[in-house]
Amino acid sequence: MRYHMMLFLWLLTDALLFVASYALAYYLRLGSFVSTDFPFSQYIGIAAVIAPLWLLALATTRTFALTRRQATPRNAAYVAYATVVGTAFFALAYYFLYKASFSRLLLLEALVFSFLLTMLWHIVYEKILRLTLWSDPPTFPTLIVGVTRESKELIHQLNRHKNPLRPVAVLDGMGTKENDIDGVPVLGKLNKLEETLTSKKITHLIQCSDLEQSLNLLSACRNRGITYGILPSVMGIVERDERIESLEGKGVTMVSPKQNPWMWFFR
Repeated sequence: MRYHMMLFLWLLTDALLFVASYALAYYLRLGSFVSTDFPFSQYIGIAAVIAPLWLLALATTRTFALTRRQATPRNAAYVAYATVVGTAFFALAYYFLYKASFSRLLLLEALVFSFLLTMLWHIVYEKILRLTLWSDPPTFPTLIVGVTRESKELIHQLNRHKNPLRPVAVLDGMGTKENDIDGVPVLGKLNKLEETLTSKKITHLIQCSDLEQSLNLLSACRNRGITYGILPSVMGIVERDERIESLEGKGVTMVSPKQNPWMWFFR
């Protein structure tokens, strides 16, 4: 419930920011919100109508995904794309409804303002969202299976960045002498799996070792409605450039050779 409330607030504030960006551009170009030649009410009404379509364009790029980092070049490119789409929708809607054109510079300013304000707000809201979902009790308590160098690094990164998937317990198939990893308790072997899933109210499980236990772990997750994840290193993939692609509707893990860094947007 906490996450859905935060997501709804995020969508609402984004829509308001979109409309506010166009209002700001209007004011800077005309010096006031009163104009007989170019009525503000018509102008801002179109912006309000287009705002949901702009949100839809953002959503198609998975900008609102739970684990998406906002302050990245890739995410900025996605936001820029959605902003251009929103501006195009606005121009078309205004022309077809009122059979009139208006300042291209105003449209360009609205585009720039909507991009900058959206990026700034997303970076700020990401921190708010993570702090909210991380705080006790965590919204997405996560179980880590396997004590390895990869799992320790993963736990450290999740804790450091206050990722919404908060590690609350660690289990290891062979057992370990360690009592905790970066403050996350190690509760024992996999014979405590069912007990841990129940007592910790686990929503996500990430497998970091014990490949032979994959079917058992996946089955336990399916029975309890838990999201299952597995590190590529468990399957011997250590390239760190792996990703999931859709191949004729089937999910396939892809590992690409080294490519031109400017090609990342087309992957």
